Amino acid sequence: MNNTLRYAGFWQRVVAHLIDSLLTGTLLFILLLPLWGVIGVGFIGFDFQDSPAGILLIVLGCIAGMVFGFFTRWLYYAIMESSSQQATVGKIVLRLKVTDLRGERITFARASGRYCGRILSGMFLGIGYLMAAFTQQKQTLHDIVAGTLVIEK
Repeated sequence: MNNTLRYAGFWQRVVAHLIDSLLTGTLLFILLLPLWGVIGVGFIGFDFQDSPAGILLIVLGCIAGMVFGFFTRWLYYAIMESSSQQATVGKIVLRLKVTDLRGERITFARASGRYCGRILSGMFLGIGYLMAAFTQQKQTLHDIVAGTLVIEK
């Protein structure tokens, strides 16, 4: 491992995550607006207390939104972090990048695994994210699982 790497601090990562969440949230809102419009049109004339079809429409709309949201965020993070920039927009703004343990660029597969590992980091009150404040290399649980670091450029 390269000891000259400067690891991104906890608060730097929080701010980068907030920027990325705002960006992906806005994108998803815009992309899902037509779906919600279709569902809304389907609601017209439904008495939801007595209509299984209305409830089913709501459930299917929610499931479609969650699945679409997962895949959109996964592609955003995996493509951006495995790109030549090695960073999402939030990390670019804060001059951070994602690397392997040697400081090298990660593959799309590793970036995908890192993204899926975020599920683990979020479990149990987000303790996996808080680990970045206390580990030597400022790694979250998903960084440890994926064998990645977030460093300053």
